[in-house]
Amino acid sequence: MNKFPSLKQLHYLVTLFETRHFGEAAKKCFVSQSTLSSGVQNLEELIGCQLIERDNKSLVFTSTGEDVVVRSRELLARSQDLMDVSNCLGDGMDGQLRVGCIPTIAPFLLCDLVQEVNRLYPKLNLLLREDTTTNLLAALRSGEMDVLILALPVEINGMHSQLVGRDAFKMVISQSQAERVSVPLRYADLPDESVFLLEKEHCLTDHAVSACKLTSKEKINPFTATSLHTLVQMVANGLGTTFIPQMAIDHGLLHNQNLVVVEPPGQEEAYREIGLVWRPTSSRTNTFHKLADIVKGLL
Repeated sequence: MNKFPSLKQLHYLVTLFETRHFGEAAKKCFVSQSTLSSGVQNLEELIGCQLIERDNKSLVFTSTGEDVVVRSRELLARSQDLMDVSNCLGDGMDGQLRVGCIPTIAPFLLCDLVQEVNRLYPKLNLLLREDTTTNLLAALRSGEMDVLILALPVEINGMHSQLVGRDAFKMVISQSQAERVSVPLRYADLPDESVFLLEKEHCLTDHAVSACKLTSKEKINPFTATSLHTLVQMVANGLGTTFIPQMAIDHGLLHNQNLVVVEPPGQEEAYREIGLVWRPTSSRTNTFHKLADIVKGLL
């Protein structure tokens, strides 16, 4: 009879790949370092090939090891979906639900979402994670997350999605700058390097630039921020302008700031779409649709 790897061994391998450190991987798996090391070694023996090159100071995954990690993530995600089958027996609105959300949405939605879920479905426990789109999609594929709240469009590689609303883009400028430029605003009237954006890891940058039709690269400042709060401070100090989503404005991001909100240049409304994303193999589709209805109401 053929012997198969255990899910625990696959989990050890995937965690080791993510941390690239035996000690850190062992902590994340809540086992001793020797237990994790033995589990990975047993997996190599079972598969019959080397997955990791080791020495006293470092480790390197072989090409086969990287391939096994990809397949292991898929198997772990499928096993999680199997465990979720029990949630289909009722309305699906109980137990734990691991929800991921990007940083340009999370501060302005998640608190309201938790309160509304607690009110409507008190038996459903939301476990929240805030991270970039790339990291959250990787966690979804590996089974670490159940559903994501993302800004669309984004490449989701076969995942299922449901749109829940639109979030308009606005531009903010300082009061002093507002006195020097004409409204409606034109990019041509702005100084070079006066438009501040988030780091590329944040999909809001691409969405804003595309939706607001900013094609003049010379207008973009080379500095990139890690948060919307940093962008607001740059503008508040008279250094330039930036794009801010309406949901952030509605939740007080500009409170006590001497800033003016104007429409981005162009004749059409500029916006990003907000959607829920989940694995097509998940059995909790009913849960996701009900969560989508809640988010839609909040937006």
